[in-house]
Amino acid sequence: MVVLDTDVLTLHQCRKGDQYARLEARLATCEQEVYVTIVSFEEQMRGWMASCAKAKKPEDYATATRRLNEMLEDFGNRAVLLFDDRAVAEFKRLKAAKVRIGTMDLRIASIVLANSAILITRNLRDYEQVPGLQAEDWTT
Repeated sequence: MVVLDTDVLTLHQCRKGDQYARLEARLATCEQEVYVTIVSFEEQMRGWMASCAKAKKPEDYATATRRLNEMLEDFGNRAVLLFDDRAVAEFKRLKAAKVRIGTMDLRIASIVLANSAILITRNLRDYEQVPGLQAEDWTT
């Protein structure tokens, strides 16, 4: 099982550039199931909700709500891992170990560890601080 972090998921959704092409090539040959996390859903939802809220012109609001709906449809077609009791336990363990990365990244790492998965990320510098987490960058 592999899990895309939010940044890699966003790259996958945008479908542009050399990093996207390399990611897609790896995903096309991946024999494992590909998942995303509920944390990524929350992060993207917050972003598009903020865009909706700050839209001044009706055209801007229409664009923001269209993108929000596209994100919702995209997640409807993905396997999503939850922040369940096992992830909560991992999160508490990592906090107690004083792993110093952002809270959302720590939540994603906890979900990945709880599911014995591999995290696909461009943020190896932060995720390499998480003991036991297997993280790879498929965009290089």
